[in-house]
Amino acid sequence: MKKIILLLLLLHVTIFAQDIKNEKNLDLDNLTNQESINSMNSWLGGNFALKPDKVSYLLPFGYTGHKYQSYNLDEYSNFEAELQVSLKLGVGKDLFGLKERYYLSYTHHAFWQIYTNSSPFRENNYNPEAFAIIPIFSDIQGFTLRNVKLSLAHVSNGKGKTSLTRDSAGNPIVVNTSRSINYAYIDMAFQKDSFLANFIVLAPSFGADNLSDNPDIMDYWGYTAVKLTYFRGKNMYTLMVRGNPATEKGALEATYSHPIRERSLFVFGKFFTGYGESLIDYNNYVTKFAFGISFSR
Repeated sequence: MKKIILLLLLLHVTIFAQDIKNEKNLDLDNLTNQESINSMNSWLGGNFALKPDKVSYLLPFGYTGHKYQSYNLDEYSNFEAELQVSLKLGVGKDLFGLKERYYLSYTHHAFWQIYTNSSPFRENNYNPEAFAIIPIFSDIQGFTLRNVKLSLAHVSNGKGKTSLTRDSAGNPIVVNTSRSINYAYIDMAFQKDSFLANFIVLAPSFGADNLSDNPDIMDYWGYTAVKLTYFRGKNMYTLMVRGNPATEKGALEATYSHPIRERSLFVFGKFFTGYGESLIDYNNYVTKFAFGISFSR
């Protein structure tokens, strides 16, 4: 019960913390240095170079029908919290005269077993990227191809190659818990009014050791994905499907968000079913509901 109260308190503080900063109750009238005034106004307005990339959220309530498989001596529950923080930094533009923009980004996705005794983080996924976005603006069958994204990325769970766990008979065994992949992808973004569609083609990068920890991951992740996004009033709906037709494995994810505070805080719900919810479980089928708040869309 104490952990639930702590989590609810964290949610409360997160929701209302921005109000403290945005009240702008500092007195700048007596300042004469214009650079100091500009710096303080920028700080008060939150005008910094880092911008949201993928959706950032805090989901205190996540439920799956089966307990998560443990790769160590911890016992995991089917209730957990889920957190994601994703930021990008613009690093260049228009190097080839295509009005393209260049970015570096980082996404951290954490799965927190807050409802168990020791409250461990069951899994952390670290995902840096370098990508370019090229504007196109070409009409195709009533849709406008807005841009093409070209990305090189890495994702790993930061774990070592060995971890102590137990087999079904309770005997201690050593397993490899390291998961990682270097990959590249192309993302084509289309628009028709308030309906958006992203078509993604993904492939692992070259390198002898790239898939050494998880050589069959593409059988479960797949090489293609489609993401649909629809805005209706203040509501935003997304549906993502990815998979590998050859193995008939993949995943589906649906989300819903509605603003609590315009452009900065949203009610957020997520449904996931399939493979690859996290790297450690890339080959385990998971169906999960989670809800909480997001700080971007």
